[in-house]
Parts: sequence; structure tokens; C-alpha cells
Amino acid sequence: MIDSCPEEFIVLAGRLADAAGDLVRQYFRRPLAIVDKADESPVTMADREAEARMRDMITRQFPDHGLIGEEHGPDRPDAEFVWVLDPIDGTKAFISGVPVFGVLIALLHDGHPVLGVIDQPISRERWVGAAGHATTMNGAEVRTAPRGELADCVLWSTSPHMFDGDPAASTAFGRLREAVKFVHYGGECYQYGMLASGFIDIVVEDDMRAYDYCALVPVVQGAGGIITDWRGAALGLQSGGKVLAAADADLHARVLPILQD
Repeated sequence: MIDSCPEEFIVLAGRLADAAGDLVRQYFRRPLAIVDKADESPVTMADREAEARMRDMITRQFPDHGLIGEEHGPDRPDAEFVWVLDPIDGTKAFISGVPVFGVLIALLHDGHPVLGVIDQPISRERWVGAAGHATTMNGAEVRTAPRGELADCVLWSTSPHMFDGDPAASTAFGRLREAVKFVHYGGECYQYGMLASGFIDIVVEDDMRAYDYCALVPVVQGAGGIITDWRGAALGLQSGGKVLAAADADLHARVLPILQD
């Protein structure tokens, strides 16, 4: 894995987010045709068009790079550099008119996330994390702000229903929920930006896909946080769906045993 993400990749990621955001804004809070995919999650024209636009931009500049997208599938996924795209992470929030969704853009080198963008195109907030660089939000560096005690911590997750398919995971999340100050739901990818900016302490999720979490890794890490699976292993294309993000290594180490007990 490269130690520092080249500037040309960071610049392209910004252009991708600009292009996708311009398109997504055109569809936000407008009547949309909603299609149910095989996994029963809704998809809209905005998702498909935004991903297609980003894929075209990447292919024109870096034709040897691989692509993995939620809407249009994989292309050269074994390449040295692979872009992982989720044009609208939080489609249910998007079609409900709630601006906590985001455009997720990741670049992997030899299977490891080295660049990540979380872009909220309505509030126009953009977090960028890259190997060898501090995480920024709209160009200004951000840092996590861990609290001293677990009992004082703020826990977020997109939905408690994420854990319904795994009774052990549901029980584990329940233990953590009882150990923190309070828990809130519905943050989608936006909650990871808030963790990087120091407002949330812990995010725990299940049933995630690579396009859901790859972009989050450099953003959280570049702000001083830790993000892994529930075993403490680094996240990559082959990781399972369980994600734990914490404001620092000490907090992460205290949460892991609760999820694993």
C-alpha cells in the first residue's frame, strides 16, 4: 500500500464529487421513479446517472484503473488501483428528502483504501481523507474529540434493524447501547463525517458492503479515529459487513470486547 496518496488522485476525487453532486441536487426533493433491486433496496435514476458520470470520468483519465460501483457492478476489480463508488449512500434518506445521505468515493491500492470522500451535496459539506494527509472538511483539517469515559460517549448507527438478521450481533449492539450515554439512529454516511469532526464518538453498523465503508476508512483514520470490523481487522474489499468506528484507539479497544463477548 502506498504511504501517501498522489495529489492527482485527490484532485480527481474532488471533480468526481462535484459532478455527482451537481446531478444529485437536480433530483433532490423531486418526484422520482423508485425501483426495488434484488436486495429490496430502492434505487433511483439519480443513483445510476451519478455513478455512470463518475465512471466515465475515471476511465477517461485512468483507463487502467479498476471500478466497483453499487449500481453498475465491477470492472477490472483486480487492478492495482480500484475506485469504489456509491453515488448515493443512504438512498432511503434521499428519496425521503432528508439530507443525511452522501456521495461516497474511495480509491484502493492493492486492496487497501488510500483515499476516501464523503460528500453531502445539499449542505455542501465534503470530508476528504487520504493516506499521508490529514482529513479535511471543506478544506479545513478536522480531528476526532474522544471523551474520557465510555458512559459519556455518543453512539450512532443507521438503523437498529441492521442487526435483525444476526441475533448475536443484535445482542452485542444492545450491550454497547447500555454502556454509552445515548444512541441515535439515521446518520447514514454523514455520521462518519461527524465522528471525524469530533461530534460523535462511536459508530457501529452491520450488513455493510464494500461501497458502503471503503470511503469511510481514510476519512476516519486521517482525523485520528480507528475503523475496523468487529474483530479489529482492517477493512478492505473482502471484509464482512460489520463496521466499528471509534474516536481513538483507546475507545476502540474498550468497545471491541463488548461487541465480541
